[in-house]
Amino acid sequence: MRPHELPRVAHDPGTFEAFYREHVEAVQRFVARRVADPHLAADLTAEVFVAAIDAAPSYRPGRGAPRAWLFGIARNVVHSELRRASRERRARALVEGRRLLDADDIARAQERIDAAARARELYAALEVLPEGERAVFELNALDDLTPGEAAAALGIRPVTARVRLHRARATLRARLSEGNSQPEGDTQPMEA
Repeated sequence: MRPHELPRVAHDPGTFEAFYREHVEAVQRFVARRVADPHLAADLTAEVFVAAIDAAPSYRPGRGAPRAWLFGIARNVVHSELRRASRERRARALVEGRRLLDADDIARAQERIDAAARARELYAALEVLPEGERAVFELNALDDLTPGEAAAALGIRPVTARVRLHRARATLRARLSEGNSQPEGDTQPMEA
């Protein structure tokens, strides 16, 4: 689809169908990397395209390619859902309290925790990144957007995206190499 055709997505079913078919798999992958529940992933994918229909009339080709524009919408939809779910979990935790675990539950949980140690190191390193750097890194490393496409999705200049990506990579390399230099018996978490 040519960028100047994108506003027609809002009112032309044929244009929308072509746009949807062209981008649905990429949006599904984007959502699946961020959401574990398949039903929620399907719902969010649908929400992304509904939001795209609503936003199509205001699309401006000078701000980025349709793919990058759509990833910007997808990012907003998913982050909105993650914020809502986080608020809900906090509220539920205040009401429910802690469920009691037996010895087998604790042993299984400890095995899972030990097995996921490296992934936690990476996510802990991602958490220390400023939001702008993290967003560019995720769009580039996880969603295969070029720095220019990530810039368009985030509404920033391409040079800003490249700088943020460089800084994010340098910070992650440093944080992860710090984590590897801890002594074997040291189980202290990395400082945030």
